[in-house]
Amino acid sequence: MSLQPEVDGSHRVFAQGKLMMKANTAICDVFNAYSTRLQAVLASADWTPVSHLVNEMARCWREGRQVFFCGNGGSAGNAIHLANDFIYGIAKQTGGGMRVQSLSANAAVITCLANDVGYDRIYSEQLAVQACDGDLLVVLSGSGNSPNILRSLEKAREMGMTSCAILGYGGGAAKALCDIPIHFPVDDMQIAEDLQLVVGHMVMQYLFQERATIR
Repeated sequence: MSLQPEVDGSHRVFAQGKLMMKANTAICDVFNAYSTRLQAVLASADWTPVSHLVNEMARCWREGRQVFFCGNGGSAGNAIHLANDFIYGIAKQTGGGMRVQSLSANAAVITCLANDVGYDRIYSEQLAVQACDGDLLVVLSGSGNSPNILRSLEKAREMGMTSCAILGYGGGAAKALCDIPIHFPVDDMQIAEDLQLVVGHMVMQYLFQERATIR
């Protein structure tokens, strides 16, 4: 009879629907676990070090000092993102933003330095040319142990700059090398990278809110 294939087809559709529901549940379980971990870190964080970063960023803005961001991998992407926010987003008027650079942004410079003097010096060499006493360096690092991050912090100290490190995991060697450690003890690289942007956006929104009094 012609009814038999329709019954079989409906069973297949029903079975596929059950599989999709199971798959969707498994996917959402991963999402819920991730959001729970992120929320736990945010809820337990001490934001006092971030207020110190706000004060340094405000000083640089007021005095016309430069701010440099850097990181590796996803943190390099975040460094570029935050440079954009502070150049324009905190003022939203032509010429009103901060003098900000991402040391992670210029592929020609990075590959030149990596090839000629070593990947561990791709950021410190840029600081040696572009930075001055009184400028600010903000490094973004999950582990806090990347050699190029540690060298940049050493160079910043040598040059009389202020330095800040936004860190995950155990904080690594960068925690002791910088002036303002912002440490989230989370063993998850993606959440550590999320928190870099959370901190950056918190600082950005505060500076934008207070821009009339700061400048």
